[in-house]
Amino acid sequence: MRGLPQRPARRPGQQGAALLLAMIILALVTTLAAGMVWQQARAVQVEAAERARAQSAWVLTGALDWARLILREDLRAAQRRGPLYTSLGDSWATPLEEARLSSFLAADQDNNVDSGPEAFISGRIVDAQSRYNLRNLVDGTGRIVPVQLAGLQRLAQAAGAPGSAADEIAQALARAYAPVAAGGNPQAPIKPQQLSDLRWLGVDDATLQPLRPFVTLLPVLTPVNANTAPAEVLLAAIDGLDLGSAQRIVQARQRNPYTTLPALQAVLPQGATLDATRVGVFSAWFVVTGRLRLDERVLEQRSLLQRDLDRVTVRRTERRSFATSAR
Repeated sequence: MRGLPQRPARRPGQQGAALLLAMIILALVTTLAAGMVWQQARAVQVEAAERARAQSAWVLTGALDWARLILREDLRAAQRRGPLYTSLGDSWATPLEEARLSSFLAADQDNNVDSGPEAFISGRIVDAQSRYNLRNLVDGTGRIVPVQLAGLQRLAQAAGAPGSAADEIAQALARAYAPVAAGGNPQAPIKPQQLSDLRWLGVDDATLQPLRPFVTLLPVLTPVNANTAPAEVLLAAIDGLDLGSAQRIVQARQRNPYTTLPALQAVLPQGATLDATRVGVFSAWFVVTGRLRLDERVLEQRSLLQRDLDRVTVRRTERRSFATSAR
């Protein structure tokens, strides 16, 4: 009886080639699978980050609306009490210290302090007219106003800024606000919208840094609010005032805010004069800052608000995100 035909034995070289091909195919499949898993995980991370960013933006937008409501209701209360003035004793001046976001959702039965997200919110409202407005340095035709320049020079000296800081800033703004001839000038500088924009005009950070706590840049001319401004800013707004007298003005308003300019004039030293275009007791411009901290990331929103007699309008908003370790 004949036996079954036997397969020819594979040569060692053929077996090695088959094994190598199988290993290559396995490595290729593993690589493709790993790539697909990584792409899927990356897509999930991107989607989660985008969702968190959108949710954070909505939270900060809600906080901004709440700040607008506070400012509007504060104005209504001021109108009811008599003379219209703005002071640090008003409701808007109380900052919101960092608190867990879920604590604001306690009224919702589906959310509580234990189940809420690990997100923390804080914020504050600052009177923009408590600072010296650099826009006051030049008039509508771009010419430097001498009394305003002299006031900024006093402020720069009190703040420890370089001696040429006031002149440098004034010259830069004069170039920016100079009238443009018919037909336009492609080389004309862009009008700055905020302090950081002064770098476009050649004002470096070393010149501006000592002044940052005391100055701002608003779209229109504004007086300094004597009820909220620090002593250094009062030096710039009131001619004939020394630093000691300015500090006494700040101390006196803590007991009784100045409700009118005559009330402020009564506490000024002899020789000091008030100009209603440079100093007042009411504020219409505010800066609202909201911060949302989620794990190691912080989203900060800063908005410039203008308060009229019947509404509060957002004039500018900017956001930035950073890691807490970068602070």
